[in-house]
Amino acid sequence: MNVGVIGYGYWGPNLVRNLMATEGCKLRMVSDLRPERLSVVQRLYPTIETTLSAEAIFNNTDIEAVAIATPVLAHYPLIKKALENGKHVLAEKPMTTSRAQAMELIQMATKSERILMVDHTFLYTGAVRKIKQIIDSGELGDLQYYDSLRINLGLFHQDINVLWDLAAHDISILLHLIKKKPKSVQAIGVTHTSNDIENIAYLTMHYDNGFIAHCNCSWVSPVKVRTTYIGGSKKMIVYNDLDGSEKVKVYDSGYEINTDEDLRKVLIGYRTGDVYSPKIDSREALAEMTADFIMSCTTQTEPVSNWKLAYEVVNILEAAEISIKSNGSRITLRHDMEE
Repeated sequence: MNVGVIGYGYWGPNLVRNLMATEGCKLRMVSDLRPERLSVVQRLYPTIETTLSAEAIFNNTDIEAVAIATPVLAHYPLIKKALENGKHVLAEKPMTTSRAQAMELIQMATKSERILMVDHTFLYTGAVRKIKQIIDSGELGDLQYYDSLRINLGLFHQDINVLWDLAAHDISILLHLIKKKPKSVQAIGVTHTSNDIENIAYLTMHYDNGFIAHCNCSWVSPVKVRTTYIGGSKKMIVYNDLDGSEKVKVYDSGYEINTDEDLRKVLIGYRTGDVYSPKIDSREALAEMTADFIMSCTTQTEPVSNWKLAYEVVNILEAAEISIKSNGSRITLRHDMEE
């Protein structure tokens, strides 16, 4: 599979490194608007052709797939151009800045039988895969909540707010872990810059079965925290992505609800049991992701991070942004993309 990469800024070098090591992939070209970035590519990978123009990649009939690692506002025109030229596409998250754009691109990819995949890398981490295995086994019981703290100092984006940057991870993880989709969202946020782009925001996703999900996101925290709490009726999980040795811990803790004889009082009984940390696959998530992309392209099979999930991420984020601009109004989601 001959591949080209567009963008060699923040995330592009990681994609290039992993695509170079992916079996069945031959990285042919890298484009970037900055000559100094292309000089880095030439120094590290002398066999890769470099170009200042993405058009050179689109027009190269030998290139079958394109990986796009550019600012989000450039995703829609670049993905559209790639699909128009018959390329499979791997794009950095999120897919687009609107559900209408995402829907158009998905329809194009479906019609042309091209793979359209978004790099939601967390789905390929050993931690998230282990959590999904635990949830699917029923060990947690009925899921009750997902509570995430994803904060750090910087990087301020100029085109998207903090939810599009950080909450996108949690939304993709949620959609991967559980089968249900949220019915509505509420979000509040604040900006401390002059560009009206929120750097602190809180997102709540409501479900129709009592499950609730909450994401606390910030670019202005003095410390970096990546901690998620998942509660079930039987057990609970703490997922600390920054813990090098025990990223996932399962707590045999919970509560039971009883009523007294006159049924006028609710009595809560608490249970605290053992804690264990399951073994986590240590393979690099990005390597697993690029391998999944190449395999999907060559076999025409659906990748783990498929367009259905990528569309819902954009759908939820768009509704969250509407909610923020409406002072935290509850926005009902439209799940109208045909699967």
